[in-house]
Amino acid sequence: MVHLAAVPAEVTAKPTARLFVDMVLRHHGIPIGIVSDRDPRFTARFWQEVFTLLGTQMSMSNADHPQTNGQTERVNRVLVDALKSYAHSFHQWSDCLPMAEFAIKNSVHVSTGHTPFNVNAMRHPRVPSVLGAIAPSLSGRGYPIFIQTE
Repeated sequence: MVHLAAVPAEVTAKPTARLFVDMVLRHHGIPIGIVSDRDPRFTARFWQEVFTLLGTQMSMSNADHPQTNGQTERVNRVLVDALKSYAHSFHQWSDCLPMAEFAIKNSVHVSTGHTPFNVNAMRHPRVPSVLGAIAPSLSGRGYPIFIQTE
């Protein structure tokens, strides 16, 4: 499951640990395995010890062969395309991360035939197009009525 966050390039181990807890651990529990690039924040002895204590296997992708982490490479391509369509300027890209994340989580994956949202939550999310089909009743009681189109 993809979780996106705007992080400064100079982020240190402590904020990285906080992000890991906030973005991964609290939603999914302790992962069985993580595939990462060879970023020093994850190759540091600190992280090796943390993942050993948690029983999480840490695998590193090869810098000369980024296809090792094919899922991340695909997500990165989709993310770049999504940000290009959402962000109207370079300075605005981080504001678009929540919608880009939602779009990625609500896109069917070829490997499963399902969206990550559906696989994880066992349901489909409500989306704006569905919300637009529901309007308050004319009687003012707040009961939904469905708009029929021909």
